[in-house]
Amino acid sequence: MAAAAAPVWFISLAGLGAVYMSAVFIRLLPFLCHCFHRPKDLRRCYGSWAVVTGPTTGLGRSMAMELARRGFNLVLIDLNPDNLREVSETIRETHGGVQTKTVVFDLSLVGTVEGDAAMRLLRAAVEGLDVGMLVNNAAVAKPGALYFHEAEVERLVTMIRVNAAALTEVTAAVLPGMVKRGRGAVVNVGSGSTVAAPSFPLYTVYSSTKRYVEQLSRDLYVEYKSKGIDVQCQVPFYVHTNMLSSAIKAGMWLPGFVATADDYTKAAVRWIGHGPLSVPDAGQQLQWFLAAFVPDFAHNWYRLRKHLQHRATLWNLK
Repeated sequence: MAAAAAPVWFISLAGLGAVYMSAVFIRLLPFLCHCFHRPKDLRRCYGSWAVVTGPTTGLGRSMAMELARRGFNLVLIDLNPDNLREVSETIRETHGGVQTKTVVFDLSLVGTVEGDAAMRLLRAAVEGLDVGMLVNNAAVAKPGALYFHEAEVERLVTMIRVNAAALTEVTAAVLPGMVKRGRGAVVNVGSGSTVAAPSFPLYTVYSSTKRYVEQLSRDLYVEYKSKGIDVQCQVPFYVHTNMLSSAIKAGMWLPGFVATADDYTKAAVRWIGHGPLSVPDAGQQLQWFLAAFVPDFAHNWYRLRKHLQHRATLWNLK
C-alpha cells in the first residue's frame, strides 16, 4: 500500500521553514568567506591619513591605536584638548614615525556658531592631506534607559546632534577629497540595536540615531562605490567601554559575548571594505545569527522587560 501523502499545510510550513533557514545561513556566508581572506593593506588601498572622531576612550581609542599600528597618520577629533594631547602623544611614542593632528571639536555644537568655527578648523586640518579613511566613532548614549517623556529634551537633542548631524557634517567635510583622489573608506559605527531587534524601547532616540547611521551608510555605499570609495556601517553589540552603563553590566547574563574594545577593533579593521554592513566580532556575529530565529513579539517583550530593569538600576543609583 502506498504511503499517505503529507498534508498540504505540512508541506507549506516545511517549505517556509526551509526558505527561512536558507536566508539565515546565507547571512553567515560572507563572514565565513572573509575568514579565509588575507587582510588588506588599508594604507596602500585608501591613503596615508585617517580621521577619527572620539579617539580618546573606548572603541575610538582602540581604533586610533590600531590604525596607527598599521601605519596611518591620524587627524584626531574630540572635545577635550587634554585628552587629545594625551592620546596623540601616546600614539607617537608607541608608533614611531606616525604623524598626528588634533582638532578640538565639541560635536554637540554642530550647527551653531562655535560648531561652524570648529568645522572650518577641521577642513583646514585635512586640506592637502591624503585622507584615505574616516572613522565616525563619536556618539552619545546617555541619559540611558528612560521612558521618552522622562528624558530631558536637551539631552535628546544633544544625542541627535552628535550621533546623526555631526556625523553627517564631518563626512561631508572629508568625502570631497576622497572623491577627488578616487579612493577612500568611510567607517560609521552603528549599533546592534538596529540589526538584532525590531525595537529598542527606553533607548529610543539612541537607537533611532543609529538607524539613521545604518541607512546613511547603505545609501552612500551604493552612491560612491563606483568612485572608489567604500562606505561601511560597523555594528558592535555589547563591548566593554564607558558606553556600557553600570545598569547594563549588572544585567549581563552572557558576559562571554561582550568583546573587549581591542579585540573588537582588531576584527573591525579586517572588515573594512567588505560590504555596507558588518558585524565584525565572531561572538557577536553568532548573537546576530541566533537573534534571527526569535519572533518580533518575543524580542519586544524581552527588550522592554530587560530595559525596565536597566531603568530601575539607574534610578537606584541616584
